[in-house]
Amino acid sequence: MQERRGLSICNMEMKKVIKRITTGEDATRIRSNIAGVLAVLWMIVIFILSGQNKEESGAISGGMRNRVLDIGGWFLHLNIDEEALAQLAITVERIIRKSAHMTEFAILAVLLYIWIGRWQLTRMRRFWIAAGLTAFYACTDEFHQLFVPGRAGLLSDVLIDSLSAVLGLMIFLLLQKFVVWFYRRKERK
Repeated sequence: MQERRGLSICNMEMKKVIKRITTGEDATRIRSNIAGVLAVLWMIVIFILSGQNKEESGAISGGMRNRVLDIGGWFLHLNIDEEALAQLAITVERIIRKSAHMTEFAILAVLLYIWIGRWQLTRMRRFWIAAGLTAFYACTDEFHQLFVPGRAGLLSDVLIDSLSAVLGLMIFLLLQKFVVWFYRRKERK
């Protein structure tokens, strides 16, 4: 009997610890720490991808371009000549490359936003700090590309990356508001 009572007290204490970790300040700190580590790892991934020379980078986006054109040609029953197909391939590859850049920096901005959440800042202040840090990293990324053979550091890429950080954060905040609204609505029923 005494042993059972000890186990139930232990269970109650364990439940208190779990509740403290999953809600409140501890949960915010844990999520923030995880997001900070993920942000640093994501910066390393971006750095590695930016360090690829033109041929390596082109092989990745070229492979994706070919898949998109194959699927698009099959799905849309495209019947175009070689010159038009070559022009379409260039356009599709450019869209793929810019979309990849935008996605990379949107993810980085969201991770930084979550990491900054450990400090008691307003959402707008967190938003602009995360966007600013992402824009700064975009500048360093383009500077890094100046030293990679076949690559160039472009101001237009910094602007695209910075804009994608802002858009990514806006989408994240809208999704966050929607999830909160959905769960509150579900609780009322």
